Amino acid sequence: MTTLTLNSWSQYYSLTKPKVVYLIVFTAMVGMLLAAEGLPAPDIFVFGLLGIGLAAASGAAINHVVDEHIDRIMDRTRNRPLASGDLDQKSALIFALSIGVLGIAILMAFVNLLTAILTFFSLVGYALIYTMYLKRATPQNIVLGGAAGAAPPLLGWTAVTGSVGTEALLLFLIIFVWTPPHFWALAIRRREEYAKADIPMLPVTHGVDFTKIQILLYTILLFIVTMMPFIIQMSGLIYLSGAVALGIGFLYYAVRLYREEQPNIIAMKTFGYSIYYLTLLFAFLLVDHYARLFIRGWIL
Repeated sequence: MTTLTLNSWSQYYSLTKPKVVYLIVFTAMVGMLLAAEGLPAPDIFVFGLLGIGLAAASGAAINHVVDEHIDRIMDRTRNRPLASGDLDQKSALIFALSIGVLGIAILMAFVNLLTAILTFFSLVGYALIYTMYLKRATPQNIVLGGAAGAAPPLLGWTAVTGSVGTEALLLFLIIFVWTPPHFWALAIRRREEYAKADIPMLPVTHGVDFTKIQILLYTILLFIVTMMPFIIQMSGLIYLSGAVALGIGFLYYAVRLYREEQPNIIAMKTFGYSIYYLTLLFAFLLVDHYARLFIRGWIL
């Protein structure tokens, strides 16, 4: 077992992929707030985000354990705690399982059983089905495995309501469709590393040109899907204007990437924009939701 020092705690923290977990917790929080007429109960809000966040961190840490040998090969990941030798597998696995069990237990004890069950299946979907099987088995890995990454806003919704509604499924669908163009842009840039690690990412198995077409098609589909909250009257004009502007921006990058013969630089710009895009899209959902509540209350 690794001796617990300030440095080792830092390594454990980095196991959780903090930037990814922050985005997961943010989208889960938006799901909670959208589900509430006003503000959710403070205990549900705190324990829900804590449980979902711990489960997400657990999945990220398990990913490090399973992919240790791959991480050593790839330049992007060779400095991760396990790949670099700063932590051992046993310590990392104990840590990952501990925070995962704690997260699910918190959801069961303080939130509701449905959220705990869905969070558990999301954790299994990412840490086991995607990481251990799909990632190595098919170039559609990120599409099929995207369901686990798309779950957080749905989990936030169920934490507040105790049920799965149409709006929650739509939030899920947005992230599900967003995931392939987001990740395939990175995969284009890192295609040689994935090939070296024998991971069948789409640019490796089908080539860059085919991947660029898929990114463009998924981005068009994403633009259409993000109009749905307005169409079903889940959101209003504030969200619509933001979704259109952000969608045009994403399409701009996707078209540039499609036309670029040397795509590495624009691929990383597309990847970076995709994170900015999703964060702001959900922020617009939130602002629109509370603006409509405020106007409704003011009119009444």
